[in-house]
Amino acid sequence: MSDPAWMIYGANGYTGKLAAEKAASLGKKPVLAGRREEAIRPLAERLGLPWRAFSLDSPQEALEGLKGVSLVLHCAGPFSATSKPMVDACLKAGAHYLDITGEIDVFETIHARTEEAKKAKCVLMPGVGFDVVPSDCLAASVAKALPGATELEIAIAGFGSASPGTTKTAVEGIADGGKVRKNGKIVSVPPGNKTREALFPDGEKRFCVSMPWGDVSTAYYSTGVPNITVYFAMPRSVSIGMKLSRPFLPLFGLKPVQNFLKDQVEKRVKGPSETERKRGKVYLWARAADGKGKSVEGTLEVPEGYTFTVDAALACAERVLAGEVPGGAWTPSKAFGADFVTRLPGTKMAVRN
Repeated sequence: MSDPAWMIYGANGYTGKLAAEKAASLGKKPVLAGRREEAIRPLAERLGLPWRAFSLDSPQEALEGLKGVSLVLHCAGPFSATSKPMVDACLKAGAHYLDITGEIDVFETIHARTEEAKKAKCVLMPGVGFDVVPSDCLAASVAKALPGATELEIAIAGFGSASPGTTKTAVEGIADGGKVRKNGKIVSVPPGNKTREALFPDGEKRFCVSMPWGDVSTAYYSTGVPNITVYFAMPRSVSIGMKLSRPFLPLFGLKPVQNFLKDQVEKRVKGPSETERKRGKVYLWARAADGKGKSVEGTLEVPEGYTFTVDAALACAERVLAGEVPGGAWTPSKAFGADFVTRLPGTKMAVRN
């Protein structure tokens, strides 16, 4: 991927740094970029990579920062604040845009710009990391096995500890409660409004609680299935706590509360250690049903979430740069096929009719 030029923006963040280090180890030469020279330059010099420092606050500065760049892997969240200015700059610069978001509203906003992207001959592909490559490919696989499916359920277990950026994004979404897709539309629901048990690929049946995960948006574009719920495995006690907290959710949306919580994240959250990244596994389960008594289930095992994100994001960038995807807004499975995840290291998928 040394020619044409491509960029990792937010390379000084937790995930961006991992992506930069992995790219360098593979002999790739991305431009490392971010807001602050003092954060980007030492990393770039250590890895022997080119660098740029520019803000997304000014459209002209962002456009100048992308000069000569054919693709941006955007790793600087929260994406609710950073995705739009970066997408705007990419469309003007004629650069492809990939990111590692998991935010439902960001997915919806970007997919609404597909006609703009086609005209600009740019690929817009949000969610090229753990959010949402494995769940997207598994969802597409079970839906493909059951044409006419009307309901899709996805469950995730074993994600482990989160990075500061991921945690801040979660903090931003607390007040919004839960979200599901119902009859093709994304609707708000109380947090943890649905529960179920799912049998994961490690052979363990786990209690799961519905959560507002990115596939509520993306799985619809990948499969066309109109009813989608995503679950996370968690202790039953956490589910009870979620229900008890519902009356207090609006408080979490207040700016002073948000600022306090994000400050605590900065002080306390470091992300998983190298040992955790090497040893971790994440398990996924999905079920497609047609409402007439037929259903198909599938399972997927992948490496620890941030390890997987780096591998998936770099693979997506390489294939987009190779010209495999025409302009427009894409999900990973739509761009590369439902089996794309199985071509990444350490993955095992099974679909059962």
